[in-house]
Amino acid sequence: MNMLKYTLKRLVVMILTLFIIATATFFLLAATPGDALSARVEKLPDNVAERLYAKYGLDKPIMERYVVTMKGLLKGDFGESIIYQGQTVQSIIAEKGPISARLGIQQMLLGVTVGLLLGILAAVKKGTIWDYLVVFLSILLISVPNLVFALLLQAFFAGNLGWFPVIGWPSENIWFGGWKYTVLPTLAGCFSYIASYARLLKASMLDVMNQDYILTAESKGLSRKEVVLHHVIRNSFIPIVTQLPMSVAMCITGSFFIESVFSIPGLGLYYVNAVAAQDVPIVMGETVILAALYIIVVFITDILYTVVDPRIRISGGKR
Repeated sequence: MNMLKYTLKRLVVMILTLFIIATATFFLLAATPGDALSARVEKLPDNVAERLYAKYGLDKPIMERYVVTMKGLLKGDFGESIIYQGQTVQSIIAEKGPISARLGIQQMLLGVTVGLLLGILAAVKKGTIWDYLVVFLSILLISVPNLVFALLLQAFFAGNLGWFPVIGWPSENIWFGGWKYTVLPTLAGCFSYIASYARLLKASMLDVMNQDYILTAESKGLSRKEVVLHHVIRNSFIPIVTQLPMSVAMCITGSFFIESVFSIPGLGLYYVNAVAAQDVPIVMGETVILAALYIIVVFITDILYTVVDPRIRISGGKR
């Protein structure tokens, strides 16, 4: 019963949150000077310009456009793109989504794996040269933008050494083909994951190591390796469970800078171009879909809390 009540409550909150996000997005775009057709109609006859504005509903008052847009969102009809003629949100996501998803998933898997291993190393070897190296590496990787890493990797490994293509993306077998095109973009985007997860797990492990039950386990004669493997690491993963689903949600939305540097036709580039051009249907559609994805992931994260830490109850509080 508690689970059902909690789920219904969260469902209402999720719907309300999506409504607020969609409303805020619409009015922020409407408040920006100009519109998506301004540049296209400058040299067109007035009657042609009027027909274009009528076609996309931009000739209507702002509140009427808002009502029409929200009705479309409720029906799952986000409308046709203004700058990408003939394309809808659904078609763009279906075509470009797998590209950004593959790149983001590869970046996340590599970055999180390496980051967790480094975090464990730094915590276990606290105060040694290994700890200081991990800290230095984390600060370096989190401080330098991914764009800089992308340009450096591109110049050295693609330009000087010629090991990988400078730009491009596999056009066939999108999920598993053309690995040589994905190596540099994956490396460029994984560094932030390495830095954040290494620091997060190290801090969590050090906190757990100071708990009374860890001292009790050591006093019972368990080796340090057994304590770390069976007690410290498991209990240190609660913050990771919070962070990981967020990373999954964000990694598939595309990276504008990396996609631009390597000419990857993913969602990131399309979305930013749509925002710059005030392409309301595309911006509204992608924003709502990605926000829904993020909200669902937050809900799943709350459920995972109870799996990782049995002391946490879904109704709130601890046993």
